[in-house]
Amino acid sequence: MNHPDTPAPPLRHTPATPRDLVGIGIGPFNLSLAALAHPLTGLSTAFYEQRPGFNWHPGLLLDGARIQVPFLADLVTLADPTSHWTFLNYLRSRERLFPFYFAEHLHIQRAEYDAYCRWVSDNLPALHYGHQVDAVRWNAEHALFEVDFTQLDTDGEAEALGRTYTRNIAIGIGTEPHVPEPLRPLASAPGTPVVHAADYLDHRDTLLAAGHVTVVGSGQSGAEVFLDLLRARPAGRERLHWIGRTQAFAPMEYSKLGLEHFTPDYTRYFHALPEPVRDRLVPAQWQLHKAVDADTLAAIHDELYRRTLHGGWPDTTLTPGVRVRTAGRVAGTKIELHLEHAEQGARSSLTTDAVVLATGYRPRPLSPLLTALDPYIHRDTGERPSIDEHYRLVLDPAITTAGCHIYVQNAEHHTHGVGTPDLGLAAWRSATILNTVTAKTTYPLPARTAFTTFGLQRQRPQIPPAHQLRALTPLADGI
Repeated sequence: MNHPDTPAPPLRHTPATPRDLVGIGIGPFNLSLAALAHPLTGLSTAFYEQRPGFNWHPGLLLDGARIQVPFLADLVTLADPTSHWTFLNYLRSRERLFPFYFAEHLHIQRAEYDAYCRWVSDNLPALHYGHQVDAVRWNAEHALFEVDFTQLDTDGEAEALGRTYTRNIAIGIGTEPHVPEPLRPLASAPGTPVVHAADYLDHRDTLLAAGHVTVVGSGQSGAEVFLDLLRARPAGRERLHWIGRTQAFAPMEYSKLGLEHFTPDYTRYFHALPEPVRDRLVPAQWQLHKAVDADTLAAIHDELYRRTLHGGWPDTTLTPGVRVRTAGRVAGTKIELHLEHAEQGARSSLTTDAVVLATGYRPRPLSPLLTALDPYIHRDTGERPSIDEHYRLVLDPAITTAGCHIYVQNAEHHTHGVGTPDLGLAAWRSATILNTVTAKTTYPLPARTAFTTFGLQRQRPQIPPAHQLRALTPLADGI
């Protein structure tokens, strides 16, 4: 692994010695892919990330905040529980198995999940941080992808240029904070106390010192930020607003059969639906993945109730069903939000000293990276990339008949549904990708994963046509 303080020479693979798989971006999903690929002898891989090291939502690693999936939804277990890279083996390496056993925590803290991923990241040899991928092209002469990258120094400045060739690419460039249009001018203005929840911890002291704080966004991040602010402010002088567009501060759907929407069975069912049906389903299923953990809602109510024990009500306002129409600066330092309540049809304004935008994330666009490949990419009626069941971009046969493919991780919500960003499907998706790359059942996967039968016609796992698979060529020693 390349550490930022000891940069390695540029990694170059010629057309005569191409890699089998190059990953672009190293978040949890490509880290899962790298971990499952690690024991596969003869598979040449490299994963590039422009950041100097692994980090996972550092601005939201609040004390006590837990991930919303069980610890078995680590990077590898649901595909290979015997892997060296399981969360339980991480605990074993830290001599923490017995404390974890007695803690009886099915859902681990977010900071612990981040530490686990760092342990995996620090020990996998195929990961190359400080490497910014600049472009991906199709080299028709050699029937391979060209990947151009810039190696960065410890200050993030260009240090060297490199190029590698590969048969397959896995894009896992993740998501980026979403700022609603009315608030973008304020969020981008220097010194304005409007921050995205992704940066909450960096600005927490400033926000705690502000006279009045408004949290925008009714999902899990909004709830956690509101609770953290509430606990830190004195009773009777909380001066907090929490608003969101959903009709209620609603609990996440967490019934056992409801969770079967996050199984490969449902993913196959969703993928086989007509495009217009998928597009109608996605926003309607928000409570499956964009609502709030019931324990967090209970903690907020308990804290609010505790503050009424000696009479009076806490100085807080919690209003769902509200959107921000426009926003601006007033009186030099204050922020004025112009609000609209959809059900009432009413409008009002709110003056506040600081705003936290818990307004979620959006997938980073693939287009800047794949500009040179745009003529080869098939798109749906909404001009989104078409993605097959095996997480591959649907490309021109000039590429796929050569056995070359581009896989995507967490960019297929429109084709694969609510499970796309879910950590619980990371290992399954990685195993599916590796089975296709290696053209064999490298990781056996069950044919059925849910008690629910989605639809009247069960969707069976599909095997890629033979012409779309390319058996791996054994690599020479040292390559």
